[in-house]
Amino acid sequence: MTAADRAAGLVDRLTTVGRSVAVAESLTGGAVVAALVGVPGASLVVRGGIVAYDTALKASLLGVPAGLLAQHGPVHPEVAAAMAEGVRGAAAVGGHPADFGVATTGVAGPDPQGAAPVGLVYVAVADAAGTTVREHRFAGGRAAIRAQACDAALDLLAEVLAERA
Repeated sequence: MTAADRAAGLVDRLTTVGRSVAVAESLTGGAVVAALVGVPGASLVVRGGIVAYDTALKASLLGVPAGLLAQHGPVHPEVAAAMAEGVRGAAAVGGHPADFGVATTGVAGPDPQGAAPVGLVYVAVADAAGTTVREHRFAGGRAAIRAQACDAALDLLAEVLAERA
């Protein structure tokens, strides 16, 4: 299944259940939100996205605790969780956060980032009921890792949506 197929299914399901989504991305650089908004009718459910490629933006735009970033760096499961939680509030409309927040953080390469090896990726989905984070170890070049991370984020959103909506 392609990212476009995954996204189309998600937009359809979100529309059916009347839920919204916002996306916080690092290594995927906007690919996740682009896949979602590429679907006709996405404006009914997609609130928007934040590409926080620079580590400092994870704190200033998404509310990731600076201490967490200083201690573990940007490629960490707690950072992914905080990004997903933070984007829900950052995309609030009329005082209401997005129903779901999706986040990606990891190392696409070509070089490791600190102790994090190339291919290490965390994806997270947050909603009012909690936050789910998954670790992945992807292989391949930079483009392949980014594409796999995008697919993993969409798959996790579909999984959480099926469980909770």
